[in-house]
Amino acid sequence: MATAVSRRDRRISPVFLALVAIMVVSAWAVWTGFSASPGFAVFLFVVSGWIVSLCLHEYAHARTALHGGDISIGAKGYLTLNPLKYTHLALSIVLPVIFVIMGGIGLPGGAVFIERHRIRGRWKHSLISAAGPLTNIAFAVALTAPFWLGALDGVPDVFRYALAFLAMLQVTAAILNSLPVPGLDGYGVIEPWLSYRVRRQVEPYAPFGLIAVFGVLWIPEVNHVFFDSIDAVMRGLGVSKWETYWGQEFFRFWQGEPHPASLNP
Repeated sequence: MATAVSRRDRRISPVFLALVAIMVVSAWAVWTGFSASPGFAVFLFVVSGWIVSLCLHEYAHARTALHGGDISIGAKGYLTLNPLKYTHLALSIVLPVIFVIMGGIGLPGGAVFIERHRIRGRWKHSLISAAGPLTNIAFAVALTAPFWLGALDGVPDVFRYALAFLAMLQVTAAILNSLPVPGLDGYGVIEPWLSYRVRRQVEPYAPFGLIAVFGVLWIPEVNHVFFDSIDAVMRGLGVSKWETYWGQEFFRFWQGEPHPASLNP
């Protein structure tokens, strides 16, 4: 099936390469302290890194769907990693970035349109939905590698904080998007195993699942439990609450430059 996709359909988009370049340059600026505003450099690094992870998340869905039998994926441009090719740019990029700015929550939106009727087998459908959150998990593990490997010697404090915050976004995205809520990937994993009657009853609510989850997170009790669980996962990856907190504080550069007590002079 994959052979029906042309080389042009697989070519990495200049848009994605530009995002990666912004991520690399801003990471360098954070590491070296080159920027006059460390907070602004952290903001650029985290936002560009977050969008890159969104692109990889959706690419994982598309690539898995291609191998599952949907050869229309290539013609739609999903294999180019170009976020401008997504079905809903606002839901896929704009809204997730707003979530990060407002509450430090990583929550991908729906993006690639998969022609499910081309795919045979419930396991294939489940795997397509699971591929996105699994990508976020892999990204989180990679970002936190210096922490759980004990390889932080010589790493500037601000860069460490920024890395911790970006990793936390990946963890929140993986957990929230794995919830069995209509419209999220977690529901997509179990949907093929539900009866036709149940799927038809749930279908009208799918467009509101993302907003509903975000709304529930504004309930203080739920918010506390959720972030306590996130902190527990981050500690398991070697990242402290202190590091993620100051990463978010530097990210919010418009509130003024933070001054952690442990920041190296």
